Amino acid sequence: MTATPVLDVGGSHVTAALVDPAVWRTVPGSRRRVALDADAPAKRLIATIATALATLGPLTGTRAGVAIPGPFDYASGVGDFQGVGKFAALRGVDVGAALTGALNAPPDSFVFLNDAAAFGLGEHRCGALAGCRRGVGLTLGTGVGSAFVADGTVLTSGTGVPPQGRVDLLTIRGRPLEQVVGRRAILAHHHRLTGCSAGGVDVDVADLTALARAGDRGATAALYAPMNALGLALGPWLAAFEAEILVLGGGIAAALDLIEAPLRTGLTWAHPGLGELPIRRSADPEQSIEVGAAWSAALGR
Repeated sequence: MTATPVLDVGGSHVTAALVDPAVWRTVPGSRRRVALDADAPAKRLIATIATALATLGPLTGTRAGVAIPGPFDYASGVGDFQGVGKFAALRGVDVGAALTGALNAPPDSFVFLNDAAAFGLGEHRCGALAGCRRGVGLTLGTGVGSAFVADGTVLTSGTGVPPQGRVDLLTIRGRPLEQVVGRRAILAHHHRLTGCSAGGVDVDVADLTALARAGDRGATAALYAPMNALGLALGPWLAAFEAEILVLGGGIAAALDLIEAPLRTGLTWAHPGLGELPIRRSADPEQSIEVGAAWSAALGR
């Protein structure tokens, strides 16, 4: 069976890979990563994305799955980026048509989907959500992405599903969730608690997790409150959705040993029945996004 080409478009790089649909795994050695400037003009952004995909060879007789963050009109392939700090030049751009032209590809060569949705689909196909009837995938990084997966389908409405299936649209204590939970929020909270960046230099969440593991109280507190708030906001939805498992991806998920306790405390405060809900870190979040994109391409949606 022909391998499926996929793209994972992020804020700092784009990754191209081939997925083997016979086993739903990324083909070993096929992954290529190309640096991407999210503030670049549209022409350069399209050229960079096309360059990454071209490393996989010509598109002949197979669709490519493209996982890309929102806001984006996934059905039409048109960007709707505004106010998110990246890809502003792609607002109103028909990315599908632009890539088709840049690569001299056949019509309808691309299927677009949200990167968090791709993560959830991939986890259902080859990860922690496999065998689960209902589960939720969260990507924790610059922001919060979500996928509410039921019987292999990502839902955007229904019982227990937040508006558009997006946890980032939720609020906690009157504030948008991403202003409390995302990377910038965690770093800002650390600065408020300590009055300075760790060591007097700029730090990222990975630095805070290292400090927390070393016993730094400020770093520990900076992680605790946001993850506790995430649990409080998410708990009622997980309970109503009857989720069997919560799987985490994204950079912050690497600190599961530090964030699981406050996250679970928040979930339990929101709904006592979630005290035993399995919380897992994705074994290979990059592969999950790639497999989810390939699965969506195979379905043609």
